[in-house]
Amino acid sequence: MSKKTGKDRFDFESALEELEALVTKLEKGDLPLEESLKEFERGVALTRSCQKELKEAEQKVNLLTDKGEEQDFDEHDIV
Repeated sequence: MSKKTGKDRFDFESALEELEALVTKLEKGDLPLEESLKEFERGVALTRSCQKELKEAEQKVNLLTDKGEEQDFDEHDIV
């Protein structure tokens, strides 16, 4: 797995802010149906990206905090 750099880098905080703004916009209920569906789809995509990023972070923490246990690493474990 290669490191993300530049424009390819996922910005968790920005995605979370955008997701919060989308939720607020959708909760108001004044968007037309077509636009609501478009915003909902964007929200689902952001949620999945955030979940993926959190899972990767959790895996890194688990790898770093395994005390005294030998670990076999392959190229997918190194980010």
